[in-house]
Amino acid sequence: MQKRAFRIPGFLMVAAILAVIAPMVLAIVAAPTNVALVVTVSTVGSIVAGLLASGLVVISPNDARVIQFFGHYVGTIDKPGFHWTWPVTDKRKISKRIRNFETERLKVSDADGNPVEIAAVVVWRVTDTYAATFSVDDFVNFVVVQAETAVRHLATSYPYEAHHSGRISLRDSAAVSEELTNELAERVAAAGVEVIESRVTHLAYAPEIAGAMLARQQAEAVVAARFKIVEGAVGMVQGALDSLREQGVIELEGERKAQMISNLLVVLCGDRPAQPVVNTGTLY
Repeated sequence: MQKRAFRIPGFLMVAAILAVIAPMVLAIVAAPTNVALVVTVSTVGSIVAGLLASGLVVISPNDARVIQFFGHYVGTIDKPGFHWTWPVTDKRKISKRIRNFETERLKVSDADGNPVEIAAVVVWRVTDTYAATFSVDDFVNFVVVQAETAVRHLATSYPYEAHHSGRISLRDSAAVSEELTNELAERVAAAGVEVIESRVTHLAYAPEIAGAMLARQQAEAVVAARFKIVEGAVGMVQGALDSLREQGVIELEGERKAQMISNLLVVLCGDRPAQPVVNTGTLY
């Protein structure tokens, strides 16, 4: 797992490098004709200064360096600033900034077997640089592939729309987004990645059945609207009959009452204005 690497302030080491270079320069200036001395001092000073300089590293905010010494992991530096660490080490840069991407539009079958198109956006970041570097080959590609796998699994677990009350569907954004985030977090934990949020951004029936599903949705909407109309009309008719009876305006029995109810329902439930007929005779 991730651990902190040894480090000291970089400017302190710069002063040490200058302290190594200064005697070298003074020796060359003091004895320019002594070739052996000049070569020896220059070579040793250059090697020491080069080794010390190889340990200098600059860390930007929300960046990190994974330090390796000949293949051995020695730690991570994630504090912003100018630092010096072990010389002759490999310092691999890993960003700990928040990233996001949108998956491809995937064509899968939902829980009812209907082909649907679905895509999601994933917001994530690296939290464990050791796992991101050594547990997987390419942690960015790993997150992308696992996100597509999680989206496919989500789409096959729920129907596009719920036809029964209490059943969760893919259109219930809050519920499915939370489940997608939890599942994806489990899948990418091995790569040292934290999933901050994931949300479905595209959801539609596949083109080959989109027309049929649209017609079904329209039919369901018409049926639901008619149900409400009939329910309201029955209540209005009941209220009219009760009002006539309580106020003693007219007494209707048997066939005449049924005819009046039928006429009121036709007027209230019809999808076009009723044509009035004036009765010039008697009620009976």
